[in-house]
Amino acid sequence: MNETVLTLTNATIRFGGLVAVNNVSFSLQKGDLFGLIGPNGAGKTTCFNLITGVYRPTSGVIDFKGQNIGGLPPAKIATLGICRTFQNIRLFPALSVLENVVVGAFLRHTTSLASALCYLPPSIKETRALRQEAFELLEVMDLSDVASVRSADLPYGKQRRLEIARAMATQPELILLDEPAAGMNQKEKEDLQSTVRRIRDDFGKTVLLIEHDMRFVMGLCERIFVLDHGEEIAQGPPEAIRNDPKVIEAYLGEAV
Repeated sequence: MNETVLTLTNATIRFGGLVAVNNVSFSLQKGDLFGLIGPNGAGKTTCFNLITGVYRPTSGVIDFKGQNIGGLPPAKIATLGICRTFQNIRLFPALSVLENVVVGAFLRHTTSLASALCYLPPSIKETRALRQEAFELLEVMDLSDVASVRSADLPYGKQRRLEIARAMATQPELILLDEPAAGMNQKEKEDLQSTVRRIRDDFGKTVLLIEHDMRFVMGLCERIFVLDHGEEIAQGPPEAIRNDPKVIEAYLGEAV
């Protein structure tokens, strides 16, 4: 029996008189590769912000593994097992590639601040373990050869992959990817598809992504939810979405 990881039930958020997301409902099962698509301004990133605690829903329920997380602080939601990347890359530019990933891993640091400041053995041991885990993630993302490079000096496509590695370092159960293929060439997109599948297949993660490249989405996601003006217009497998008249009219323009 599939385990339900995330459920949105009539999730709604209003900003004054503007309804940005209106009665949106969908569920993710463990191991899903789930796409969230729609025109610019459809409410996709707003949904991500609701799930990750940036916004508190005006009404409706956001359930993560049996707990209503709607309105919880982002840091609390991250510790529960949800992490994300951003549409606009948000790395620490002065830190190395490895150090950026270690920052994500420190969400799981258990030794005390005093122990860390005094360089006590438990803190040193844990930090070394987190650095090793971070380096292993860089190998997964094909970034181990640039581990010591400043993140600001990486090409755009590698910065995108680094963001995913940093999110993975928190050991989330659910990872949200906001336009992960943006700025990538076709070869980089194909490599990224393989990497996201590996995140699901080898690491057991559930993936929810926003992406405007429809060929990328259709070639990767097994279920797709389509928003327009903050409301659902379709959801289902790729073959149903690519031929749905409402989706074609609102977004695709033609079958993909």
